[in-house]
Amino acid sequence: MTIFTPHPTQQSYPAGPFPSVITGAGNLPAFITANKPKIDAGLANSGTVLFRGFDVPDAKAFDAAINAYGEDGFSYAESLSNAVRVNITPRVFTANEAPPDVSIFLHHEMAQTPIYPAKLFFYCEIAPEQGGATPLCRSDILWERLCDIAPDAAEKFESLGVRYTNIMPPAPDPDSGQGRSWRDTLGAVDKPAAEKRLRGLGYRFEWNKDESLRVTTPILDAVRTLPDGRKVFFNQLIAAFRGWKDARNDPSKSVTFGDGSPIDMAVMQDAIEIADALSYDLNWQAGDVALLDNFIVMHGRRPFSGKRRVLASLIA
Repeated sequence: MTIFTPHPTQQSYPAGPFPSVITGAGNLPAFITANKPKIDAGLANSGTVLFRGFDVPDAKAFDAAINAYGEDGFSYAESLSNAVRVNITPRVFTANEAPPDVSIFLHHEMAQTPIYPAKLFFYCEIAPEQGGATPLCRSDILWERLCDIAPDAAEKFESLGVRYTNIMPPAPDPDSGQGRSWRDTLGAVDKPAAEKRLRGLGYRFEWNKDESLRVTTPILDAVRTLPDGRKVFFNQLIAAFRGWKDARNDPSKSVTFGDGSPIDMAVMQDAIEIADALSYDLNWQAGDVALLDNFIVMHGRRPFSGKRRVLASLIA
């Protein structure tokens, strides 16, 4: 017997609808414990499972649902995430502290670093008054379509990989989606500790006069092959080209192919247009919980007005 319910706005793909939706009531942790294999099967097919209608009134209840899922957490504090976030519990934190008028463009969580989570939980505590949807995009479908229209560029993405460059501020900058300080990002109390961490990760780096830190990653994959053979456009390229712009960062200088050669903006525009066409807007209702496979689905955040509180948790 299926636990999934049809939803009028779902997208349709050969493997099934996207996202997978479970409409229920009552205790979400108990439901997850009783149905985890079916939940994981839906997640593997579509990349997203939305739980709607369950009794999840606050961050404590969300934390209980995460623990019921029974998989190891991925610590935000120890991650290399560029986003400013605030922990609510050891496993739950705010999704992004960027101002409401700032768009968070489509990305795979932390794919611009060598260390990233496999899955993400999101929870809507306060639904936005206007806007504030979380766009979702199937990266396996995006990759198929990009290969069709730009096969030469697709081959370069797959064979060369990519490098990312960004400038981290010396103190948190809440006005930027890339505003986490180098001290917090690297878990470093001083410059020698930051340099030691970066060398261990294979980064290149340079200190600026204002104490900000310019870093460039080692070569990272732009395309990932899943265990079932599907290939996905697993990277942060769309977010970097569209959104890595603040007082320190210039999107045109943020990303290259792994060999240092530039990425054609026309190709990136193709990828952006495909992603926009594929995007599904998850319009939050209070109490919603969504589980994402970070290797299949990109996510972002639409601008909003009024109150909006969406919390997150990462799974290793």
